[in-house]
Amino acid sequence: MIEYKNVDGYDLQNIKPSKVIQTDVLVVGAGNAGMMAAAAAKEQGAQVVLIEKEKTINLMRVGIASVSSNAQKRAGTVINKTDLVESLAAFAQHNVDEKLLKTWADNSSESVNWLEDNILKPHGAHFRSEPDAMVTSKAYQGFPTENDPTIDDQSFVSYGDWFVDYQKKHGVEIRYQTALVGLHKSQDVVSSAIVKDLKTNEFYEIVAKKGIILATGGYSANKSLLSKWDPLALKKNTYNDSPRSNGAGITAALNVGAIKDEEPAESIFDRGLVPVGTKTEDMYYQTATYDNWLWIGSYPFLKVNLKGERFSNESVPYQFIVNAASKEPGYLYAMIWDDQYGQVLEKMHMLGCARYGFPGYMKDKEAFIADTENYVNKGLVVKADSVEELADKLNLPLAAVNKSIAANNQAVIANEDCEFGKESYRITPIKKPPFYGCILGGRILCTLDGLRVNSKMEVLDKNHDPIKHLYAGGNDSGGFFWGSYNDRVPGLASSHAQTFGRLAGINAAKN
Repeated sequence: MIEYKNVDGYDLQNIKPSKVIQTDVLVVGAGNAGMMAAAAAKEQGAQVVLIEKEKTINLMRVGIASVSSNAQKRAGTVINKTDLVESLAAFAQHNVDEKLLKTWADNSSESVNWLEDNILKPHGAHFRSEPDAMVTSKAYQGFPTENDPTIDDQSFVSYGDWFVDYQKKHGVEIRYQTALVGLHKSQDVVSSAIVKDLKTNEFYEIVAKKGIILATGGYSANKSLLSKWDPLALKKNTYNDSPRSNGAGITAALNVGAIKDEEPAESIFDRGLVPVGTKTEDMYYQTATYDNWLWIGSYPFLKVNLKGERFSNESVPYQFIVNAASKEPGYLYAMIWDDQYGQVLEKMHMLGCARYGFPGYMKDKEAFIADTENYVNKGLVVKADSVEELADKLNLPLAAVNKSIAANNQAVIANEDCEFGKESYRITPIKKPPFYGCILGGRILCTLDGLRVNSKMEVLDKNHDPIKHLYAGGNDSGGFFWGSYNDRVPGLASSHAQTFGRLAGINAAKN
């Protein structure tokens, strides 16, 4: 049965639009998928309106995955596409539409190349291929998929403003502070959207002759939808880093007969610093500025549950330690390390956005130390001259902490983790005071379960037939992820959004 109220509680049946405007393609959401969709539709000759409920576009991601981009060809980076697609499917236990994985792999380089040629190069920037994909664990396979936007090959460059200028120059009409309220479907065709001007509180209708593209970014900011579709996320996560993503696009499509993924998928960072004594049921903090984000939280230092017991291999994809902690008391966990940590960071050889020397952020050990000391000053990382004092400050049982640290230090001597199999080069001693510790929870970057789509990005109905003139990209589109995000394919989420956004724009404009 159709639910006429949208995520903000508006009842479509009782809304009288004050005016009607016409366009060929309407794109809802000015993020990675929406910006690419609007540009692609305009490039095909369509008239395009792009609406965004906030005052600015969303963050355009750096570190974008691809297979055989021009940057990768210049660097000699070679990726076996078949192996990559099958690895992604296996990571998801094949709870995905493998045709979509192949669609991404076949089109990802075109999207990255377009961005480089049209947005970066006119401003003296380019993509640099990141070749590092070393993973020594037999359980995980890494691929050198990442392309970094840069000017100097040493740091990231932000290109959001350049992209806005491109849209203006090419005639894409961007309407900020304009929120999607709902969709109208007439004779099996999605013909228009009801939107609200948040500046004037005016409701009006946008008729899109060729298609409407949903790119609103999932539902991680909507606790009601999380309770319905991904309730464990509210226990695993203490922070949400995507406060824009309220599920408006997904719910609007469901109201006109669309279907979505039946199981949740999400991208979670293991860097959510919380005060000692935090209860996860009391904390779901929405932040657009990554408040209380500990960079070394993703590093495989000793991690114990709230009983002081080690519970998992710390050297796993960054979401997995949060998953493991969800099976422990309180859903949170502690990380413990000593004063030598600055000297061991580089040898741990982390990948993706956790890697040592991450351009523009954690360029050297001094940057990591400064970040950590910042949270010492805030009281979220505790510092102690003895293990006894550390355990007391973390509210952990001393006997269990002593046992966990002793086992850790013995593994250093033996050069082997006999308990959970962490790689030997990632086992680090805890001997030199002062000792450090903190309590960590997950921080959800985004939900990844979305509307079911085909390879043209057309949204599907219950019969798996396309709903005419309705498209989805980015985190509004599903079938691509399941469960946890694969961080051993760096830049996959941003590339999925940009590639599928571009395909949605092309296909909508061709209607």
